[in-house]
Amino acid sequence: MNEIKKSKGVDWPAWKEELHTIIFEADTKTGKIFDISLFILIIVSVIIVMLDSVPQIRFKIGPFLTAVEWTVTILFTIEYILRIITVKKRIKYVLSFFGIIDLLAILPTYISLFLVGYKYLLVIRVLRLLRIFRVLKLVHFLGASRYLIISLRGSLYKIGVFLGAVLVLVIIFGSLMYIIEGSESGFTSIPRSIYWAIVTLTTVGYGDIAPVTFLGQTLASIIMILGYSIIAVPTGIVTAEMTKKKLAVNTHVCQNCNENKHEDNAEFCKSCGEKL
Repeated sequence: MNEIKKSKGVDWPAWKEELHTIIFEADTKTGKIFDISLFILIIVSVIIVMLDSVPQIRFKIGPFLTAVEWTVTILFTIEYILRIITVKKRIKYVLSFFGIIDLLAILPTYISLFLVGYKYLLVIRVLRLLRIFRVLKLVHFLGASRYLIISLRGSLYKIGVFLGAVLVLVIIFGSLMYIIEGSESGFTSIPRSIYWAIVTLTTVGYGDIAPVTFLGQTLASIIMILGYSIIAVPTGIVTAEMTKKKLAVNTHVCQNCNENKHEDNAEFCKSCGEKL
């Protein structure tokens, strides 16, 4: 009989514990082999999707590409089911970032049975390669990515205020340019003039609309110069937020609650107290 592990009063089969270690952890040899094999399948799958989008290649070996894609999708489906089986709080995993990505990695193939063309959305599988930081022990890069995400979240309200101010500016500038230039220069409406103001302020400069009068060109020059100073503002906001935070992580994933943001050398989950 399988050995049973008790956690918080819940019987937990040892095989699930071992399978969880292989699928979610990167510290063991079997876990690393599993993840590297997974990465190879992801890369093969993305390449297959790209090749299938080339008409000449699809005409020659289309059935072969389809067979390979379905094989990979079935393997990913089995893997996704196993991930759900081996965690204790399954809804939390399903709704987590990687849980959603894992689901989106298999859905397009099944949807393509009913809606033609949706299988090309499988390129989203490339997001699963983010797990390579954990597998290759690049925890500092993994920590840096989380560090950046936390800083962006902390800056959200300030960036929102900044974007609101920018929105007000482009409305004003667009309206002024509509008055100055008019439809003769391509500024046929205020919304179209606001579009021009956004393109100019962000220094993109498509050139599909351009002022021809001296006053209009002067205003455009002011907007261009202002654009260079405005671009640096969000960077400064995020940088200021990053200086306030410090984050250390390891590769452990809690089997009970799927928490993966633990401090270095942590032995117990900081969220639920489960032994790592």
